[in-house]
Amino acid sequence: MAASAGPRPGWSRRAQYGLFFSFLAVLAGLAVGLILLILSLVAPQSYSVVRGAALDATAPISGALREVTTTVTGLVGGAGNYWDAANQNAQLKRERAALMRRMVEARGILEENQQLRAALQLREHSRDAVAAGRVVGSSFESSRRFAIISVGSSEGVQIGMPVRAAEGLIGRVIDAGSIASRVLLVTDRANIVPARILRGGQPVISTGRGDGTIDVRPLEVGKNPFKRGDVIVTSGTGGLYPPLVPIAKVIRLDDDGAIAIPIADPSRVSFAIVEPPFEPTALAAAAEPASEGP
Repeated sequence: MAASAGPRPGWSRRAQYGLFFSFLAVLAGLAVGLILLILSLVAPQSYSVVRGAALDATAPISGALREVTTTVTGLVGGAGNYWDAANQNAQLKRERAALMRRMVEARGILEENQQLRAALQLREHSRDAVAAGRVVGSSFESSRRFAIISVGSSEGVQIGMPVRAAEGLIGRVIDAGSIASRVLLVTDRANIVPARILRGGQPVISTGRGDGTIDVRPLEVGKNPFKRGDVIVTSGTGGLYPPLVPIAKVIRLDDDGAIAIPIADPSRVSFAIVEPPFEPTALAAAAEPASEGP
């Protein structure tokens, strides 16, 4: 049988060249090593020159490799430090938010305690206070203004009795349940309070405007006696409200009167006391249902 004309399987000219040059490289390495060994033994000074030249030739490469290693290490370390800083910053933000919440809660508790102490002192100095309770809510129906307090008829509360806080007058009771009562605020249109200007004592009339403010008018027409910042207090006229209870503070003048804001704001007051009428005969008139406003 004739032999195959093609190359033998598993063997090629490229493989032959590769094996040949590898063999030459090994021989060259051995020759260089042998020469350097002989040179180091025969001429140490010449060998030092050769070794210095080799060091000079490889120094740039070693330096470049070192810079790359340092850069990579710095990048890794910087990324780790950045991550740690970000985590610490997030933790500090959470701690700051928690601290702010605790501060707000503590401030609220402090204000409530101050109001409670003021209410207790007011009750101690008040003439025969009927009951003291918490202002549990306010309701606004159209232009009507009401508040709910947590005391009722079981504690002696009756319709018509005045309600006040340590800061000033809140209103009067118009509905009394067993454990809660509804109060007509001084800002309601149906609540008219005989009053006077604390500065000078000129008599005026305080009437709610239904929008959270109070309209104050002098009894004498033709002259506006009000000044910005004037404090309006009860006069005691009519016998329902005791005299000298703060009602409102003037914030704006108009043609023949002024607009004021209540000193005892129900949205900020936590505690209130119910008092008997200044004159007992006034309770029957005050107990009449408040007229329906718009």
